[in-house]
Amino acid sequence: MARQTLGYLRTLFEREGIAPRKRYGQNFLIDLNLHDVIVAAGEVGPNDVVLEVGPGAGALTRRMADLGAAVIAVEIDPAMARLTRNAVEGRPNVRVLHRDALANKNRIAPEVLDAVRAGLAVDPVARRFKLVANLPYNVATPILTNLLVAEEPRVELMAVTIQWEVAERIVATPGTSAYGALSVLTNALASAEIVRKLPPSVFWPRPLVDSAIMVIRPDPARRTRLGDVLWFQSVIRRVFNHRRKNIRRVLHGYYRDMLTKSDIEDLLSQAELAPDARAETMTVDQLVGLAHRLKERLHAAPNWDGNSNSSEDSEDALDEKDDDE
Repeated sequence: MARQTLGYLRTLFEREGIAPRKRYGQNFLIDLNLHDVIVAAGEVGPNDVVLEVGPGAGALTRRMADLGAAVIAVEIDPAMARLTRNAVEGRPNVRVLHRDALANKNRIAPEVLDAVRAGLAVDPVARRFKLVANLPYNVATPILTNLLVAEEPRVELMAVTIQWEVAERIVATPGTSAYGALSVLTNALASAEIVRKLPPSVFWPRPLVDSAIMVIRPDPARRTRLGDVLWFQSVIRRVFNHRRKNIRRVLHGYYRDMLTKSDIEDLLSQAELAPDARAETMTVDQLVGLAHRLKERLHAAPNWDGNSNSSEDSEDALDEKDDDE
């Protein structure tokens, strides 16, 4: 297989009678060195079970397979799934799944996770689960977050190409415009680093925005400290739906049927947060503490039903009073 240059891809696609499809977020890397950068960032080796979402023409898939990794390549486009199969023909350590990697926006497809589990079962002690991919823009965020929060199989490292704006949000700090629920969730569970910024010229077709190669390393100690990951995720989604509103009012809007204003002021005091604090300026540690205190207080409430998603995450949960009231 030739290296994935622009000329190679155009010739291949013309021969196969296919073209890149915008609906699937298809932008193919044509820089000869970037596949090697991604593979190095993912530390890919023979003990790895690697999930690749959006393999396209299969260049990265083949590179990882040749390093001995067990690769599960998931491709929604039937034409690209065919190209990937052709690229890795004769390599028994690659499984190509023609399907959507997501069951829905909140869940990885069970067939995909079953394939990962099967790969890990070969040697559950030595094998490591990783995500290494040039992710399609339209599924990058749900793929990353759903793998990050999943209890099992636990992903140990993610090395991905994503939209620059998403990468900025992941590494954003409190008080910046990019800081939000994605920043907090990622950094509560993992460390994240932007390896390289990529201009549109290294892709075909050229996207309208910059991209980034990013490495995310889940941290078991952070996960242990966090405790109930899904509960934490639900809390930060809610408070960042109203990132500029004071936290006392936000919590009262969502939990008014279970907690009084006095209850909320008391739990904020215990969490060492001012009632007029806003989610957009709160640190990850402060938000972790808030989620713990909130769950403790709700468990003690007489009408708590144990459902962390009992309120709708919408503006309707708040009234129309000013933020400072």
